[in-house]
This record gives sequence, structure tokens and C-alpha cells, in this order.
Amino acid sequence: MIRQTKRFCSRCILSASFPGITFDDTGVCNYCAKFRGNIATEEMRQKYAQKFTDLLARTENRTTSYDVLMAYSGGKDSTYTLDIFVHHYKLHVLALVFDNGFISAKAEVNIRTVCSNLGVDCIFVRPNQSMLHTIFREAAMRDLFSQKTLERASTICTSCIGLVKGITLRTALEKDIPFVGFGWSPGQAPIKSSVMKTNPNLMKCTQSALYRPLHNIVGDAINPYFLTDKQFAEPEKFPWNVHPLAFLEYNEKAILQRNAELGWEKPDDTDPNSSNCLLNSYANYVHRKKYGFHPYEWEIAGMVRSGIMERDEGLAKILPQENDKIVEFVMKKLSVL
Repeated sequence: MIRQTKRFCSRCILSASFPGITFDDTGVCNYCAKFRGNIATEEMRQKYAQKFTDLLARTENRTTSYDVLMAYSGGKDSTYTLDIFVHHYKLHVLALVFDNGFISAKAEVNIRTVCSNLGVDCIFVRPNQSMLHTIFREAAMRDLFSQKTLERASTICTSCIGLVKGITLRTALEKDIPFVGFGWSPGQAPIKSSVMKTNPNLMKCTQSALYRPLHNIVGDAINPYFLTDKQFAEPEKFPWNVHPLAFLEYNEKAILQRNAELGWEKPDDTDPNSSNCLLNSYANYVHRKKYGFHPYEWEIAGMVRSGIMERDEGLAKILPQENDKIVEFVMKKLSVL
């Protein structure tokens, strides 16, 4: 859909259009030049794995119904993470699926199959579709958040994941669940945040940055997806956030093999950077058209630098591959076509 003629870093996959990028005489970008090896060393991985184990020991006598609330998208990484919590750590997990109205048909089957095979309770949260469509249309037309966020994700995805994080944290507080699990890949979140207590003050600032622009668009309809002042007033109840793929070995081939054993099938109705969401193709298309670079560049570049992914594989994920039919389907559903 968009002709690709740009230059890429000869070491990672950042393009010449990425904000603040420069290249040396060998074609290596300034971000690679500053990189000092694999940040997630074996020692660090062991440190955070032990930290989570120690925390579990401290909370094992709690009387809550669930140990972990898993933000479950039905995608490759979140499926593998769900299995880790259940089988590796032997935890009682509640899966929360945020249905943005664009979960692919195969992904929805995967969600139900995997939860059934793992014996995991699952709840679907499906917001008012008119409200979501209004937000997604606005996010496609203008910047809603800081310029820095555009380097990490599209405005559409930032809006959606903000709602996911908000309703997940609120549900954990309402159900008194001590841990919230995420299936972030090593390129999406640093290891230092892999086992971290939710900071109410920081969360309040983050929520404000998300809440204000979304509230300006749809008003109080957004309120159920964010924390209340009463909840912020009880900081001792805030859960720990855990994304174990940062401190466990990340091998995509092994992940796909284990997921297949759980009945998960790789969807053929999504784009190369998502295994669950149709909206992602349109979000990527809009972002590249407006800013000239793929919103997954930073995440994938980090994985390439760290040796988690081969450069050719990374390039294959960010070169123009949006499925015209998916983009057209989303545009029609959002009434922007």
C-alpha cells in the first residue's frame, strides 16, 4: 500500500525516518552505537525470576480467589505467559480479555480453546462499540498523546492499551488480586520493570495523560476503565505487575510449539506484528502514512540488537505488508471509508 524506498540501519532495523536517527559511515545508527550489549544478562534474569518466586512465597497464604489477573489478548506471547503462570508457577489465574471489537475470528477461538485446556477462568470486557469507534477514529486523525509515545506505538494502539491497562488494574483492585500479568516480549518492556509494584502516584500521572484526551472525545463513558479517587487513596492494595518473558528464555519457535500443544493455532487473518488484532493493521497503516516509519520499529530494533531476533526477520515484520482487505474491513467498520 505504501511504497518502501527508505534506508535502514545496517545493524538493527530502524529506518531513516525514525525520530532523531543518524547514521555513521558504515550505516550503523546512533541508537546501535550507544548500545552496550544485551541488557538482560543471565544474572539479571535470575535476579528477577527469584524476586517473583520470593514474592509468591510471601503471598501464598492469602485468601483471595486468584493469584494473578492475566491481561490476555489471545496472542502468541500472552498465551505462552498464561501457560507459564499456570504450569511453571502453579498459580490460580483469572484471564481478562479486552474485546475492542477487532479480535480476529481465529484469535477468539484460540482464547476459548486455551483457557479451556488450561482450566483458567476467563472474563471478557467488551466496551460500548460506538465509544471505541469514536476514540479510534479520532486517534487516526490526530495526535492525542505526547510526541514521545509516537516512537513506541501508534496513537490508536496507545489509546487501546491504555484502556486495557486501566480496566485490568481496576479489576485487580476490586477483586483483591495481588499480581497482574502481562505477556510483553523482551522488546516491549525492560527487565527492570518485569517484577514491579504498581506505584499509585506514578499511575495517577499516567492515567491523567491518557484519561484527559479520551475524556475530551467521549466524556464520562470512559470512567469505568480508569481508577477512582477512592482506589488511589488505598495504595497498600495495589498489585505487582509481572511480565515473565523478560526474565525467562524467549524463543519464538519454542513458544509456538508449546502454544500448539495448548490448542493454539497461528492466525492467518492478522498482520505480521499481531496474532490476535485486526485493528493493528489499520493502526500501522495510519502511523506509517502520517509519520513515515513503522510503529513497531523501536520494539523490533531492540530485539535485533539483543540477539533475540535476526535482522532479516525484523525487517520482514516492518516492511509494508498491511493486508488491504483487513485495512478496508477496519475502515468500513469505523466508518472512515
